[in-house]
Amino acid sequence: MTKFEEQKFNIGELKGISAKNIEEHLKLYAGYVKNVNGVIEKIAELSLDTEKNMYVLGEMSRRFSFEYNGMRNHEVYFNSLSGGAKNLNEGSDLAKSLTENFGTLESFLTNLKTLALTRGIGWAVLWYDKKNNHLLSSSVDEQHLGQLNGCDMILAIDMWEHAFVYDYPTSQKKDYVNAFFENLNWEVIENNFKKALA
Repeated sequence: MTKFEEQKFNIGELKGISAKNIEEHLKLYAGYVKNVNGVIEKIAELSLDTEKNMYVLGEMSRRFSFEYNGMRNHEVYFNSLSGGAKNLNEGSDLAKSLTENFGTLESFLTNLKTLALTRGIGWAVLWYDKKNNHLLSSSVDEQHLGQLNGCDMILAIDMWEHAFVYDYPTSQKKDYVNAFFENLNWEVIENNFKKALA
């Protein structure tokens, strides 16, 4: 049976995002990993009598997509804050593709920040669409609602309140968004893009 392990992240001191906020947020990520493994075990147990457990199996399968996507989304998020802030190389393939798809790098940043500040919970995400060979941005509501099928996640900002509540009240989440972008390690994001192209 597949078992998922918590990833470890090399997150140092961040500008505008406290160590306490990261510490608490990582506990939530650990919970997703634990729950993914727990749901897998429960599905295996219930599958011993599928006829009797059909309804519960269906509900557990729905739960699995929430927990699994929550785990993976957070891994993209925390990896992008690992290794210290590094600027985007404007000559990189990612920078060129962002310019081709959004007009300018500034337009891209404005687009993703605007998505992040949309009312409600969720994520603002940059995706690579392998089928059409271009970048897309979108909002993801809950972990299992709004993921784009067939697309690889390149960059994701968590806009659930747990991501910033220790540092900013909800009325100041714009400050959290700006802090997130100040702390990005664009080398990690460029590597996500390279993997998506492979």
